[in-house]
Amino acid sequence: MPSRLDSAAAVLAILVLACLGPDSIGKNRAEAADRPHGPRHKTRSAVIAREGLAATSQPLASMAAIRVLQSGGNAVDAAIAANAVLGVVEPMSCGMGGDLFAIVWDARSRKLYGLNASGRSPRAATIAYYRQRGYEFIPTSGPLSWSVPGCVDGWDQLRGRFGTRPLAELLAPAIRYAEDGFPVTEIIAGDWKLSERALRAVPTSAACFLPGGHAPTTGDVFRNPGLARSLRLVAEGGRDAFYRGTIAEAIGAYSRSVGGLLAAEDLAAHASSWIDPVSVNYRGYDVWELPPNGQGIAALQMLNLLEPHDLKRMGFGSADALHLMIEAKKLAYEDRARYYADMDRSRVPVKELISREYAARRQKLIDPSRASTNPIAGEPLQADTIYMTVADGAGNAISLIQSNFNGFGSGHVPGSLGFALQNRGCLFALDESHPNRLEPGKRPFHTIIPGFVTKDGKPWLSFGLMGGDMQAQGHVQVLCNMIDFGMDVQEAGDAPRFRHFGSTEPTGQPAQSGGGTVAVESGFPPEAIRALEAKGHRIVLAEPGGFGGYQAIRIDLDRGVLIGGSDPRKDGAAIGY
Repeated sequence: MPSRLDSAAAVLAILVLACLGPDSIGKNRAEAADRPHGPRHKTRSAVIAREGLAATSQPLASMAAIRVLQSGGNAVDAAIAANAVLGVVEPMSCGMGGDLFAIVWDARSRKLYGLNASGRSPRAATIAYYRQRGYEFIPTSGPLSWSVPGCVDGWDQLRGRFGTRPLAELLAPAIRYAEDGFPVTEIIAGDWKLSERALRAVPTSAACFLPGGHAPTTGDVFRNPGLARSLRLVAEGGRDAFYRGTIAEAIGAYSRSVGGLLAAEDLAAHASSWIDPVSVNYRGYDVWELPPNGQGIAALQMLNLLEPHDLKRMGFGSADALHLMIEAKKLAYEDRARYYADMDRSRVPVKELISREYAARRQKLIDPSRASTNPIAGEPLQADTIYMTVADGAGNAISLIQSNFNGFGSGHVPGSLGFALQNRGCLFALDESHPNRLEPGKRPFHTIIPGFVTKDGKPWLSFGLMGGDMQAQGHVQVLCNMIDFGMDVQEAGDAPRFRHFGSTEPTGQPAQSGGGTVAVESGFPPEAIRALEAKGHRIVLAEPGGFGGYQAIRIDLDRGVLIGGSDPRKDGAAIGY
């Protein structure tokens, strides 16, 4: 029997229809039939703007970038301001204690520039030191996992070459949020909670990041006066305040007190490197990544392996398309484990690894009907993290990624400086024969990679996807979503992803037996999952989390607009003006 509310609603509907009349009703029906229902995987509209756009993993950082653009700064200025804010509001993921990589499109010279602002191992770090203490692999946390933080020098290099605003002005928003506090957002609060036990084990870390003895929860206002002081020192004294001044001295003193190898002299010797991005052409689009010590060329290797196949015909989420992507990932990541290293210390055959000829040889190892269980590296010499992007109305764009590696990096806050030191040093191998072997003053293998796409020599997409070894396979998935499956910049990031686990690691840890496992998000067709299992893939239906955080800006030069997408798996937003 209908309730009173049901009856009232029915009467109201009749009155509305009577007032509209039959012509209006027919018109509305026609409009409804013509109205697009939206793409299948899209959670929200893409953001479209003309004068500037920023996409980051936290709205306060996106707004900081927009304010810089509105005040006359360019994309690089805005990116530095946003990155500094992210170090305050998302401290487990990034900050002054981490490293930085960037790809910059400079509108004036119409060129791409790459910046490697990753740090090197301490001069006292040797394989013998770790072996004598019984280590087979470098610890993933603690003072023995440290390398020199490169972030602050990265800011200095970016601003010195492309920026237009004083560093003090760009760091002002971050200083204000550190001093006055900010409300902790939902996903960041969850990540903070995951690190609570590790932070509690280190007195300086607990004092900084566990107010009242516990991680802040969603909506709590968190203040970090120590970080505000450190940021102000850099704002006033520039990068030397960090690498040669008070901060370097404090890091060195803390390192001595806890048995670390990092010394003030290691920070004083640090320098970033300007490098040339490398690319492959995928269906008419030039996809650019930075060469090692990062893992970006793994994405290029995967794209080369996928290009001969008609993914568009197979369709998004089909078993055939997913199978090819997973198998391409397995092959590329075995090469990653075997060859990727600091190119100043090792011969890395980049040109050969991303060549069509090499891909053609490796292609023969992909069985379209069966998952590989023992992929191996080829012979190319035959013959936790934030990602953000900003673009401005003048045509400049920057793709920037910055990270502590694990949540809160090594888990150690040096004294009262207010930021955690990264644990990137744990990615060295302790094998004398490995290209990525630990050596004093050497850069470790890196997972963080910014991406960029040009078409016909013009900027088309500034993009990235954070998340450890998810990154290269994530780059390929979002690019295929856009180029092969016709998704827009927002839907490409919203669509469900897979993540293959079990490849050989650049530290020398062996691959999992049986070809590893494939974690998949909900949203893929059940029949595709069953078909993948029939091909021999071990599928795990995964809970949300662990599939990376994507941000992107599509640069539409024909219409003079910027189109931004931001991952719903993070707290962030794309904001334009």
